[in-house]
Parts: sequence; C-alpha cells; structure tokens
Amino acid sequence: MSEPDPWDEISYVISSRYRIATLRRLSDGPATPSLIADETDLSIAHVSRALQELRDADLVTLLVSENRRKGRVYGITDGGLEVWETIEAENML
Repeated sequence: MSEPDPWDEISYVISSRYRIATLRRLSDGPATPSLIADETDLSIAHVSRALQELRDADLVTLLVSENRRKGRVYGITDGGLEVWETIEAENML
C-alpha cells in the first residue's frame, strides 16, 4: 500500500474549518473534545465529528483507552503535525 500523498491530507484538512480549528488546537498539545470546543468556539458536535475524521485520516490519535466515554484526550500524530506545519508554512489558512 502506498503512502498517502501529503497534499491530499492537507487538502482534506483545509476543506473544513472544523478540521482546521481542531488540528490547530491539537498542535499546541493534547486536549479533550470539550476543551477544544471551548477554546475554538465550536459546538461539541462539530469538534467530535472533526476529531473522528482526523482520526480516520491518522492525523490525530486517542490517547486514552478506547472504551473511555468521558475525559477522552486526543493528541496530534507525527503525520498530523507535519500536515499542520506545512499548512502554516505555505500560508494556506
């Protein structure tokens, strides 16, 4: 299986303001969905969906046990950080 094209991942992130805001927040350090929602002024539903989409793309990861329902802490993956740094470096926001 070939590696995903980084530009496909960048395009995927920047096509959603919710994914942008969520990834931007996680680039500063791990956070819970409610903390991300509070700090980005987005609804928890939008943040949760963005987290799931970013997780499916291997850009963020769940840092606690999968069966935890409250206090789920997410962090950015190395790939997610690379994507975010490229987005910033190329002024794509």
